[in-house]
Amino acid sequence: MLRSMTGYGRAERGVGGKVFLVELRSLNGKQFDLLLKIPAQLKPFEFEIRNILSQFLVRGSVECTITIKQNGTLKPSTVNLDLAASYYTQLKELADSLEADDTQLLASILRLPEVVATSSDQVGDTDWEEFKKVIADAVQKINQHRIDEGKALEQELLLRIENIETLQQKLMTYEPLRKQKIRENILRLLDEQVGSDGVDMNRFEQELIYYIEKIDVTEEQVRLTNHCVYFKTLLAENEVSKGRKLSFLLQELGREINTTGSKAYDSDIQKCVVEMKDELEKAKEQVLNIL
Repeated sequence: MLRSMTGYGRAERGVGGKVFLVELRSLNGKQFDLLLKIPAQLKPFEFEIRNILSQFLVRGSVECTITIKQNGTLKPSTVNLDLAASYYTQLKELADSLEADDTQLLASILRLPEVVATSSDQVGDTDWEEFKKVIADAVQKINQHRIDEGKALEQELLLRIENIETLQQKLMTYEPLRKQKIRENILRLLDEQVGSDGVDMNRFEQELIYYIEKIDVTEEQVRLTNHCVYFKTLLAENEVSKGRKLSFLLQELGREINTTGSKAYDSDIQKCVVEMKDELEKAKEQVLNIL
């Protein structure tokens, strides 16, 4: 079973006189990277919130937005009058010196940091315990979304690996013919260059065997088969996070395919190798989204 790193989860619940809203969005990423937006009331619990999300979301670029409403409306706000007055004095002087329009000065000041702030009632321990249930609900929903996305990814990856296996079987049908073609081509070149009478056939057969052993692709194809089998085994395992393993395994598949191509010296086999590389690249694109 696979999990995608892409997902969305939202949970909302009333706790006492407050309403907690948690929204989670995640995209693919190499590590766990969290962008956390929380109100001032939850700042004392920020470290614990990060730990909870890191533990259950594991990996990906995650954006978490938490808001607190009071009695169904936004928390009452207060204006820091001293700070607003200080901003106004300085910005008015600047506007006058530049002969700039100051008609929207007040509206601009209200958007500056810490000028307008929500009430700073702290979340108590009892509310915090209830709030953790809201986080757990949002995490459960985003993980379910990830599982649903993972099912589609699994089918896509299975298709790509099966296509590689089909192309491998096709490639191996050309292998006996390839060796025969190589023998015939070398004999033809020798006949053209030195004549058939000038060829020591015993020595020729010895050198040919040595040469064919160097370009034999049997070993690569055995390893490629094993990698494909192991890849499908990994897909079926219940491990939550296995995107890195699958990515490393695809790199190994790529090495065997590339080595086969470098040894081929045959147009039919090269065509199979090119098609296998195309399937491999499609698989690599999908693995980037896997947890």
